[in-house]
Amino acid sequence: MSLQWGIIGAGSIAGAFADGLKTSTTGKLVAVGSRDEAKAQKFASRYEGVTAHGSYEALLADNNVQAVYIATPHPQHGEWVIKSAEAGKHILCEKPLGVNFAQAMTMVQAAKDHGVFFMEAFMYRCHPQTARLVELIKSKAIGEVRIIQASFAFNAGFNPNSRLFNNDLAGGGILDVGTYCTSMSILIAGAAQGQDFLEPTEVKAVGHPCETGVDGYTVAVAKFPGNIVAQLATGVQVGMDNALRIFGSEGWIVVDQPWLATGRQGGKCKIVVKRKGQKDAEEIWIEEPKSIYGVEADTVAAHIENKQAPSPAMTWEDTLANMRFLDSWRSAIGLTYEQERVARLMPLANRPLHFNKKPRIPHGKIAGIDKPVARLAVGADYAGGNPRDAYAVYDEYFEFGGNVFDTSFPYGGGASDLALGQWVHSRGAVKEAVIICKGAHTPHCNPVAFKSQFDQSMERFRLDQVDTYIWHRDNLDIPVGELVDATNREIAKGRIRVWGGSNWTLARFDEAIAYAKKNNLQPPTLLSNNFSLARMVDPVWGGCIAASDPESRAWLTKTQVNLIPWSSQARGFFTPRADPSPQEQTDKELLRCWYSDDNFERRKRAYEMAAKRKCDPICIALAYVLTQPFPTFPLIGPRRISELRSSMGALDVTLTPDEVKWLNLET
Repeated sequence: MSLQWGIIGAGSIAGAFADGLKTSTTGKLVAVGSRDEAKAQKFASRYEGVTAHGSYEALLADNNVQAVYIATPHPQHGEWVIKSAEAGKHILCEKPLGVNFAQAMTMVQAAKDHGVFFMEAFMYRCHPQTARLVELIKSKAIGEVRIIQASFAFNAGFNPNSRLFNNDLAGGGILDVGTYCTSMSILIAGAAQGQDFLEPTEVKAVGHPCETGVDGYTVAVAKFPGNIVAQLATGVQVGMDNALRIFGSEGWIVVDQPWLATGRQGGKCKIVVKRKGQKDAEEIWIEEPKSIYGVEADTVAAHIENKQAPSPAMTWEDTLANMRFLDSWRSAIGLTYEQERVARLMPLANRPLHFNKKPRIPHGKIAGIDKPVARLAVGADYAGGNPRDAYAVYDEYFEFGGNVFDTSFPYGGGASDLALGQWVHSRGAVKEAVIICKGAHTPHCNPVAFKSQFDQSMERFRLDQVDTYIWHRDNLDIPVGELVDATNREIAKGRIRVWGGSNWTLARFDEAIAYAKKNNLQPPTLLSNNFSLARMVDPVWGGCIAASDPESRAWLTKTQVNLIPWSSQARGFFTPRADPSPQEQTDKELLRCWYSDDNFERRKRAYEMAAKRKCDPICIALAYVLTQPFPTFPLIGPRRISELRSSMGALDVTLTPDEVKWLNLET
């Protein structure tokens, strides 16, 4: 297939790709776009028949352009990948794909949504030298791979104004050329285990920061499954040999030109293989007449219909794995760019979000809340993750009509409240968002602690009022009236609209309702206990209470209390992670809390129904929670956009009352 290319950006890497296109058998450069029209004109003048555009938007509006090569600095990649996908252009984006994993997953999802080809431009991954290297590893040419050594570094000389050292441009060695080392190591580790790529299980690193805070040079050590260890080195303040070495149980491999291979002009390159027991090393020569960029462009053209090229080129999942690796390397040396700090995390497309822009999530009504309430609520506890990943999920969720965010005073030591408050204000979502504020968790479940924690949460949110407050635990040593009174004092001040309890017994809830009514106070109307298709065999945490039993379901049906169930998908029980085979029983929480004969029968039925409905089993499990004779607003906890999208598949599942009973073993 022939492709007419446009280039976004007119810098040096754009020129390298444009020159490489001359050797391509499928590609033709037809346009270039720059924010500086004179620069675009100068660039275009070097190539025959190329149109110069004075803006990136104009290039995307050019009907002659079928595919774009994005050659801007990487902090700008996300905006133009998204806008290129929306324009229906196929995309080859210069590496690194973005500044971090959060940006990368947003870009991948945009390409999926708009049905365009999308690939991160690691040209070496498209070269026949890399394909031959993978063949050697898979064929056990050096036995079992044990150590991978890769370096890519150069001494640029410190210049604080250069993109290489500019913090606002996410400079430093790791994202500039260290990403070659990480992408190669996951490729080799994967090939050694018969897979396309493999992520490290552990990453440690040390490094030297520049005056601007970016990494001047750094070394990482990574451990992979299969007892494979990688040693990676990169930098912009030190020259290295920039070679790849792979050591196995039966020999070693050296590639002295792993990144450029036959280079911009084409030619020959070699792989050196030294096998145990052989006197001399073998030299395997690879010849490629085309520029490495021409090879890359032809790879794109050959796989347009599939939307991504196969390994060893960079598939979407390969790219995402590599970005997680890069995040881990930076985290190990304590490098966070200023643009990644919570106060500066903005929508990747560089435009305001619009609530319900892409209507997908249905809304319900909760008495006392004068706005629509999304039927799916997102957990805002990103402890163990980071706010940039959470924000990417929040942004996606919000534009699909999601507006319910569940947080609690202790989550992340207060970081969850702070980040959520920052997100709400930075996105202009104060009016639309429904924040579930929780607090007074054991051992602080008392009126005094409630008041103190609630005040602090409100300061973190920077709000005068929240729609909902939920006591995170109950304290049976305190008369329920004291809890009702304390909550109503805040309601009277206009700081809380509606309230309830999490992990409260039904008897205690009834008692609270009766006390409130007797004293002309606002009763609780929200219950946040566990509820899922799988029965909670053993409490996930101490003091947890489930509402999945027949008595609780009957009470909920009678009272019509709003249920906001946590672990609505049984924490992964309906995914392959809960496979009952002994070798898969590594998740101790799943084993303890959910494994039982009756639950596995429910799981079996969910899988059977999912196969017929052509959806994921977790969608059946979540649809069960949504399809109850009482109002439910299930909590989900996506850490990635793909997980959010997977859960949203439940919205396409319609269950009859008989099917609900069948899933729960009632028929």
